[in-house]
Formats: sequence, structure tokens, C-alpha cells
Amino acid sequence: MPEKHFNLISTCESARAGELTTPHGVVPTPVFLPVGSQATVKTLTPEEIKDLGFGMVLANNYHLYLRPGLDVIEKMGGLHKFMGWNGALLTDSGGYQIFSLAPLCRISDDGVTFRSHIDGSEHFMTPELAVQYQEVLGADVIMVLDECPAYGDSPEKVRRATARTHQWAKRCQQAQKRPDQALYAIVQGGISPELRHQSAEYLTALDFTGYAIGGLSIGEPKEATLAMIEETVVFLPESKPRYLMGVGSPEDIVEGVARGIDVFDCALPTRVARNGALFTSHGRRNIRNAAFSKMDKPVDPDCDCYTCRNFSAAYLSHLFRSGELLGLRLATIHNLRFMSNLIQKIRSAIVDGTFSTFRKDFSAGYQPADEQTRYDQKQKWLRARMTRD
Repeated sequence: MPEKHFNLISTCESARAGELTTPHGVVPTPVFLPVGSQATVKTLTPEEIKDLGFGMVLANNYHLYLRPGLDVIEKMGGLHKFMGWNGALLTDSGGYQIFSLAPLCRISDDGVTFRSHIDGSEHFMTPELAVQYQEVLGADVIMVLDECPAYGDSPEKVRRATARTHQWAKRCQQAQKRPDQALYAIVQGGISPELRHQSAEYLTALDFTGYAIGGLSIGEPKEATLAMIEETVVFLPESKPRYLMGVGSPEDIVEGVARGIDVFDCALPTRVARNGALFTSHGRRNIRNAAFSKMDKPVDPDCDCYTCRNFSAAYLSHLFRSGELLGLRLATIHNLRFMSNLIQKIRSAIVDGTFSTFRKDFSAGYQPADEQTRYDQKQKWLRARMTRD
């Protein structure tokens, strides 16, 4: 990893514009990472991801360890070659997936024993193995193994999980062998300001290359999410990148940047696209609604994506109503281009010193999805993941 992984270029109040230097290119920040958990951003090719404006994507250690297996990826020359992606890669350790997807998960200070959600086979993951496996994958940025407590867990359980996360982070740091990979720690602590402070202070003292904020947007009210970001960021070094894990709705990205976040990832834009929900400058729209069935204009006339330049909302509505696979691709292209454009506008506003005005205008024009609806959709998605192969 280059001596200077993160370069802060400009600020506007708490919002930051910078660059991540990786072995596979320089990535401007703020940055949103499309999620390709199983070495693919669903329905799209790597070239299409690049053309949409993304230089970095996320893959997941848990999923790739289980299928196709690390030995396969290693024989293919590493994850970049395996998935045909020549940009930057971040791999999550899989801690959240182990705790949220794997049945019969048992946690100890040594590590976590879990059964595969695919075939029920038993596995054991330690902090050292999480790093070793990600070194095999060869991502540019890798994550420590952490314990992510559920929203609603008792204060004592959250406290134990946070303490274990700290010890696991230290073991991950000691286990790292590859100098070309940036290892990020993950701040935990639930919705306790005290624990968030303690976690940030403990982990920053270990001097990781970057710091993530984990364990948010998993069921808590949005006000609590934003409050915990604020409580945490003030304890993170300005010279290191700040990564908000699993948060990616347009309004949350704007508010996260306003609080000093540099990196985001989330499956939301691609997941809702496959269900017919498309982002527009005024909010999310369901393309199956009757209002779109005869609309001869793009779903978002302000969008420059391939979908909006070539197809009417009526055609997209027809594809979804007919169950045609092209609809999933076109909707995914649109939502990811919307996210790419949003990030570019945010960065430009920071550099120009106009982010506060941009944030105010965006909030006035964009109508977020109902919070309860979003929560119900996410729970439905998690249940579906638990039951499918």
C-alpha cells in the first residue's frame, strides 16, 4: 500500500473531498461502492460498472469463501482477475453476514463457529483467518473481523461485542502480512455514545490505515443512525478515510457526507432496482405504477444514463410487468448512474465551497422513502437471503 493511502483535498464545513490511492488506481472521495458480494454487481458487466462512473466496488469474504471457494479464486490469479475487474476492490471480512445469515452461529473470544446458509456445513472463522482469506482474494482494502450486535440487544451484550471487536481488530492487525493492502478497523458500540467513543478511541490508538463505522442502519431509527455518526466521527483522525458501512440511500449519503464520511457501500440501489424502484431527482418511483404505463418520457428526464437516453418509462413499466430480464438490467443501470452522478455533484459542491447550498436544495427536492417501508423491505430481503441457495 502506498505510504499515503488517503489525501484530503478540500473541505466545506464537515464535508470532505479527497482521494484514496490504491494499487489499482486513485479513487476520488466521497465515493459510493456498488456491492458485488459474490464477485458480481448483479446484472452488469465490469465494463458497464466502469462506464457508469465507478472505480471501486465491494465484494464479500464470507460469500466467496463459501462459494466458489478461495482455492478456486487463488488458482485464477486472485479476485481482480477472477471477476474481470481492473479497478479498486474492497472486501468485507464477512462478520455481518456470519451474524445475520448463518444459522446456529456461536461466538467466543477465539472466533465464530457458523453453519453455511448454502448447505448447512459447519465452519470456524477467526480474526487471523479473516485476514488470511482476504489476502488470498487480493483486494486493495480489507476489513477486520468484527462482531456486529443487533439493534435491540441488551447494553451488556453490546458492551461485550464491542470489547470483542477491539481484541479481534488487534489480532487482525498482527496477522496482516501483505503490505499492499489497506486494513481498516470497524468502530462498533450500538447506539451508545459512550461505547462509540470508547471504540473509536481504542481503535485509533492502534493506527489503522482507515476506519469504518459499522453496526448502523440495521433497524434503529434514522435519527439514531445520524446521531451515532456524529458521535463517532469526532474521534476519528482527519488524515484517515472514514467509511460508513451498509448505508447507501441518496438522502443518507448526503447526510453522511455532511457529517464527514468519505466512503459508502450498500446493496440498496441495485436491490430496489430489481424490484422496480428507480431513483429520480424527486425521490424513489415504482415503475410498475399505472402512471408510468403510458409515459412517453424517461423515468427521470434529468438523467443521462443509457436507460433514460434510450427508453421511455412506459417501456420500462412494460418490461417489469412482463417479467422481462432486460428490465432488471436497465433499472440497475439507471440507479447506479443516479448514484454516480449524485456523488460527483457532492464532490464538486465540496470543492467549490457550495455543499451547504447543495445539501439544502437536495433535501428540499428529494422525497425519501417512508422509513417503516424501508425497514420492512430490508427485513423481507434478509429473510429471503436466509432461505435461498
